[in-house]
Amino acid sequence: MSEETLERIYTINLGKVLLSPNNQRAKRAINMIREFATKHMKSESVKIEEEISHLVWERGIRHPPRKIRVKLSKDDDGNIIVSKYQEEKKATEEKPKKEEKKAEEKPKEKKSDEKPKTEEKKVIEEKPKKEEKKAEEKKTEEKPKKEEKKAAESKPAKKSKE
Repeated sequence: MSEETLERIYTINLGKVLLSPNNQRAKRAINMIREFATKHMKSESVKIEEEISHLVWERGIRHPPRKIRVKLSKDDDGNIIVSKYQEEKKATEEKPKKEEKKAEEKPKEKKSDEKPKTEEKKVIEEKPKKEEKKAEEKKTEEKPKKEEKKAAESKPAKKSKE
């Protein structure tokens, strides 16, 4: 026989897991992955790697993921190994270039959005300034009044002494 391994990448829909009771969902998800692998790779012996198990159990028994991306590989002996799918480096290098272009476009849009906001802020800031000026005027008015009162109080007291 040949020493080639058959490898395929699948996205397994685990939505039907939600039909089972809360405290059995993660168990059912593992069983669904196992059944999916046997059906698509035509073999009964399935081994699920720990990474997949950790992904399913990550949020507890009650909240497994709705879908999971896996790589199924079949040996010469007929063993199926279910492992976590990792994208190639070339695909990840292309994505940042697109994101950079999007990032350059977004600030331009934000600048146009910010202009009305700054105008609104100016209007909002002007109101408190007017209120602050009024408060300062009151304070300055109060001080002379207090001084006048003190002077008025002290003058009659001096007059009474004379």
